[in-house]
Amino acid sequence: MEFDFSAEQQQLREQVRRFLSDRCDRKAVRTILDGPEPFDRSLWKGMAELGYLGASIPEEHGGLGLGYLEACVVAEELGRALAPVPFQSSIAQAAECLKLAGSAAQQARDLPALARGEIIATLALAEGSGALRPASVMTRARAEGQGFVLSGEKPVVMDGDVADIAFVLAQDESAGGLSLFRVALAGPGVSREAVATIDPTRSHARLRFANATAERIGAAGQGWGLCEQVLDRAAVLMAFEQLGGADRALYMARDYALERFAFGRPIGSLQAIKHMLSDMYVSATLARSNCYYAAWALSTGADELPVAAATARVSATQAYQHCARNNTQVHGGMGFTWEFDCHLHYRRANLLALSLGSLSSWEDKLIARMNLRAAA
Repeated sequence: MEFDFSAEQQQLREQVRRFLSDRCDRKAVRTILDGPEPFDRSLWKGMAELGYLGASIPEEHGGLGLGYLEACVVAEELGRALAPVPFQSSIAQAAECLKLAGSAAQQARDLPALARGEIIATLALAEGSGALRPASVMTRARAEGQGFVLSGEKPVVMDGDVADIAFVLAQDESAGGLSLFRVALAGPGVSREAVATIDPTRSHARLRFANATAERIGAAGQGWGLCEQVLDRAAVLMAFEQLGGADRALYMARDYALERFAFGRPIGSLQAIKHMLSDMYVSATLARSNCYYAAWALSTGADELPVAAATARVSATQAYQHCARNNTQVHGGMGFTWEFDCHLHYRRANLLALSLGSLSSWEDKLIARMNLRAAA
């Protein structure tokens, strides 16, 4: 039984890491953090040219058709580099939505453009604080002519300020349930407002719809089930991004502990620092194990995916937050300064912890799904 990525996938990892090392160093990340641009457009274009955006998109739709394992490798390296690009929203969420429920015409129109980086897409689901529930969705869509018009508000949408299209969860008045709708964000009836978050390198926006022209994606009234499937797939890819960030924060702390001397000895020789680094290593290793299990379930379409995705999401969230926090502590007073990069991982760890739903909501999902499986 194979418990690691193949030689070809490891080679892809090395290629992506070299590319990001050249194009996404700390200066590039800080340029987005301090500047007016919402993401690194040059980096995004380069990723598209090398085919990284299309790793899990079929060849017939302009992608490389490699598979989910390769997409997980790309996501992990993006997390390690703190890449300020809309990979999660456009590829991990929107592209998966199209692959799951888009018609042949919808897939042929949008998937090639997503793979080439020509358009950016996002998923607009939640409408307030707390866990996403069917009853909490107030945005409504009604049939008009050959399509639909949509009205409502999504207060915090990842990359909503830069996306060209959004897949919006709304009450479908023609079906009596929830459906997903494709909305062109540059069209009439759509307004958006940038929302400030803890991590400016990953932009968010408030989207408002006032009779915006919409197109239904998937079967009428089946939007909730579709969203759960999309979120499970996206959770695996986001867990790998978190894993990459946790791993990088761990090694930042280790390197500093070996370089920083106090009272004539490296601080890494102090027992308190050793324990802190050991705890970080354990949490990151546990997360890696759960992420690999989820990657297997996703790539094979296994029935275990719902449990595996929730497990990976929970452990990767905990690991990244733990490693980012302890990395700052290992750096001591310098770790709290703007000049050191510790706060970049702390920002990203806390932002990703709330993306796709909070940690507690995924813990609830995990418990419910494990109970359901035990009762089967």
